Parts: sequence; C-alpha cells; structure tokens
Amino acid sequence: MRPYFEKMTSFGKELKKGAIKRTEENVQAFIEAEKEIDAAVDKVKNAGFSTEKINARGQMTVWQRLEYLVDEGTWRPLHTLYNPADNVEGTTNVIDGLGKISGKWAVIIGFDNKVMAGAWLAGQSDNILRVTDLAKRLNLPLVWLVNCSGAKLPEQETFYANRRGAGAPFFRHAELEQAGIPILAAIYGTNPAGGGYQSISPTILFAHEKCNIAVGGAGIVSGMAPQGGFTTQMAEDLVVKAKENRAKPPGSVKTHYDATGFFRYVYEEEQGVLDGLKDYMKDMPAYNPKFFRVAEPKAPAFPQEDIMRLLPMEPKKVYDFDEILARLVDGGEHSEFRPGYGPEVYTGLCKVDGFLVACIGNRQGYLGKGYPEYADYPGIGSKLYRQGLIKMNEFVTLCGRDRIPVIWFQDTSGIDVGDIAEKAELLGLGQSLIYSIQQTDIPMMLAILRKGSAAAHYVMGGPQANRHNAFTIGTAATEIYVMHGETAAVATYARRLVKEKEAGNDLQPVVDKMNELAQKYHDTSRPLFCAKTGLVDEIVKLADLRKYMEAFAGSAYQNPKSICPQHQMILPRIIKG
Repeated sequence: MRPYFEKMTSFGKELKKGAIKRTEENVQAFIEAEKEIDAAVDKVKNAGFSTEKINARGQMTVWQRLEYLVDEGTWRPLHTLYNPADNVEGTTNVIDGLGKISGKWAVIIGFDNKVMAGAWLAGQSDNILRVTDLAKRLNLPLVWLVNCSGAKLPEQETFYANRRGAGAPFFRHAELEQAGIPILAAIYGTNPAGGGYQSISPTILFAHEKCNIAVGGAGIVSGMAPQGGFTTQMAEDLVVKAKENRAKPPGSVKTHYDATGFFRYVYEEEQGVLDGLKDYMKDMPAYNPKFFRVAEPKAPAFPQEDIMRLLPMEPKKVYDFDEILARLVDGGEHSEFRPGYGPEVYTGLCKVDGFLVACIGNRQGYLGKGYPEYADYPGIGSKLYRQGLIKMNEFVTLCGRDRIPVIWFQDTSGIDVGDIAEKAELLGLGQSLIYSIQQTDIPMMLAILRKGSAAAHYVMGGPQANRHNAFTIGTAATEIYVMHGETAAVATYARRLVKEKEAGNDLQPVVDKMNELAQKYHDTSRPLFCAKTGLVDEIVKLADLRKYMEAFAGSAYQNPKSICPQHQMILPRIIKG
C-alpha cells in the first residue's frame, strides 16, 4: 500500500505578505484571548497551599509528580478548568490528561494535594468518569497519583451519592480491569474512606512508606457513634483520641504491606514510587509504532503560526478550512474522499506522525450555483445539506470498516431547515450519521475551531458520542450553543411581539428581554464557560492543536482492540477509484 500512503496529494499554499499584513489584528486578538485562558489555568495550578509549603512538609505537589513521571514534552492536559459546580476552590481537585510514561501513552490522573490534601469535591466524580471513559475508549493504562484525604464533609450532599456520585468511579475501575485495562496507582499521604477506595480499586499499588489507606481515617475512628450531640466533656475525650489516632493512623504500610499484602511495592522516597510506575509502564501491552505507521513521520508543510491568521476570531467571517488542515497534517498531504460532492464538508485521509487518520471538517462560504440541488436558495458553508450528510455517513462507515480513527473539526451553524430540507430527508440523514458513528467502534476526537451549534454539534462527532468521542478540545474562538443568541431571542419572543403589537402595547419591554437572552447566550457559550462546565475537555492554543492530534493518533494505535491489515483496507482504494 506504499503508493497510497507514502506520498499523498499535496494541498495548501504558503501565505503571501499581503495576507500576513491583513491578519495581524486577528493574531493579536487570539494572543489576548489565549492569555485569558492561561490566566485561568494558572489560577488552578496555584490553588491551595504554595508549592514551597508542600515541599517543606517533605512532599512533592501533584504538578511536580507529573513533571517527574511524564516523558518530557508529551503532557497533554485535559479538564484543567472543569469546575461545573463552581467550587470555591476553583477546581474539582483532580488533574488529568494524556502523556507518555517510559515511551508509552497512558491516561494519567492525580489528586491535587495542595487543596485540602486532595479531598473529594463537587464535580470530581464526573471528572474521574470522563477519565475512565477515555482510558476505555483508547484502551490505554490508567495511571493514578492517589493522595486523597477523603470527602469535604461539610458539602457531602454535592458529591457523595447519586448515579454519578463519588462511588461510581470504583465501579468504572472494575469495568476497566474486566476489559483488560490495567490501573496503576502511586499512593501518597493519608487516604481514608473514599480515599481508601481510590487507593485499593486500582490493579497494582505502589506505596510511599509514609502513606496509609483505610476504610475510616483517624478522625472517623476518633469520633465513632456520637450520642445525640456533643458536650464539652465529649470534646475533651475526642481531643485525646484524635491525638492517639493521628500519631498512629489505621492502614499504614505495616498493615497493608506486612499483613494484607495489598501494597505490591513500598518505597522510601517519593520519586521511588514514580520510578516504580515508570518501570511497570515499560511492560504495558503496546505495539511498536512501525506496526501501524503507513509512512515515516513528517512535519506539516507550513508553519503552525499561520493558523492564527487563517482562522478568524470573528465567528461570521469566512475562511478556507483546507488551508488550516494542511498545516496540521504530515507534509501537507491528503487523499480527499468524494471531492466536489457535499462541498460543505471536507472528508479525507491524512497522516499524523506517520499514522493514518480520517479527517472531517466544515467548509465555509458560498458553495456555488445550484447547491444544494434540492432547493432554490444558495448553500452556505458551515451548514449541512443532503449531500454532505450522505458523504459523512459513507466515510464514517468505511473508516469503521478499515479501523481508521477519526478526527472531527467543527465550525458549524447547524443543519438546513424548512419543509424543503425535510423533504430532502435531512432529519433522517442526521440520525443516520449518529447510527453510522455508533456502529463503528473506533476512537474519535473533536476539535471545535469556532462554532458548535444545533444538531450538527451532535452528529459531527460531538462529545455526546461518548462511546466513541475520546475527548473534545476547543480554542480561544470556540462557542457552543443550540443556536445563535439573536436567533434564540427571535424564536422565544416572536409571538409575544405579535401579541403586544396587536394589543397596542409598547414593544420595548419585550425588546429588552430579547437583548437579555441574546447576552445570556453569549455569556454561556464563551471558551472559559465551555471548559468550566465540561462542554469541551480543554481549551487548547492554536499552536498546540497538532500536539493533541499526535497524542490521539499515537494513543489510538498503541494497543487497538481490532486491526484491519493495510493491504485489506478498502477506503484508500475507493478514493483512488
């Protein structure tokens, strides 16, 4: 299959000086927006006690542990800004992402020991479930840095119980293990109650000599079964018991290494625990990259910085999606599937770090005379029409057959609407695409370049496809809403305007409400809001888009559950004809 893959068709062109000059303002807009994202990330990193204070206790912070553990330059953070319950701590108290350990990709997550010694907070269980889903979808080892003091007890009602409550991750850990996915845990500090289960539910336990894990910690043991409130004398007794149990907490290394044997390894130094993880990762199931690479890796043909000039920050401005993609894939090469058919959508095979990936993205602008073929109005890119939906159905189905992971790029205003569109079967074709995605059983990632809107956000590989969507990233230009705010205001208040007008009433109060709704849509669709509420898994700098694509491709091909031999693939042959 070398003729199909080694040298694909070149696309994209170098930016001219005039274009560079015209887009300088757009570059500055992105720089400022990305600074805002950086500031929010720094706030999370600096939450809780200072690094100096944690180090003075003889401990590393979770960030230092990650830096020591993960191969240099491979850390791809996810969910950094995720905080759906708006915790005062500014975090769900777990830090996670993709990274290489000893040359192999893993899903990595750790408790932030700077914040309440890694306590359970609202939103944390949902964060962890996203991480276990990621490990399952990519069939990667899950690596835990456990340092969990248990629950933030005054707020237990916000996270303890419910279907996706704090106990659900323990069942997901069991699910991963039943699927043959190992969970490695480095255990530090005091881990009582829920922290104890976070420690015991992984597969192999690597323990620091000063750590402990227990069903109940010193505080619980000291105050078991209070009888109808408290008195001063009871408080005095609690002080004595608390001091005793704090000096000798339950579940120490003496118990869980010497007696139960739960701890497989114990280390004197913090780094030793991480070295133990590194050593085990060397033996994790993984194919040599040469098994799946279709060509030698190549850098993109054009500078990554160009993307800041090519992608307008202004959501209504038109741009050339193909030019952006040419700057993200190996050598600026591709094999386009059905060019000219369904022109509002790009579908094609590309290479990322030498691995074959399928790319799908929204094209922008006027689509030419006579399109869509079923209507008497012009087709405008970013919207989906009949041909585009048919093309994506075919392409995704063939990717599933050939076991090719898919990278989606969204910048969509939705699917064509109206009676003409209904007669063209767009409602059914949209659901057909959902069915096509669901039956593939291949990993997918999504990059929302600008707009994720209406049902098109779902059908184009959105996070709602959670059995297939490994993760979703956004940019500083990302906005996600069911429809544009002004459109929503019209849809909500149009009838009210008619009634007020017929009644002879002043329209200004309704106009004010329309403006309020439009503003609310704007405020609840910004990149920071999307990251905080989990609509995207991370906001990524434009210069880092390819790094996440490399992490996805490398992870998807590291230990896939199924294989299509290259010489038995049909999609490249269909493209060639």
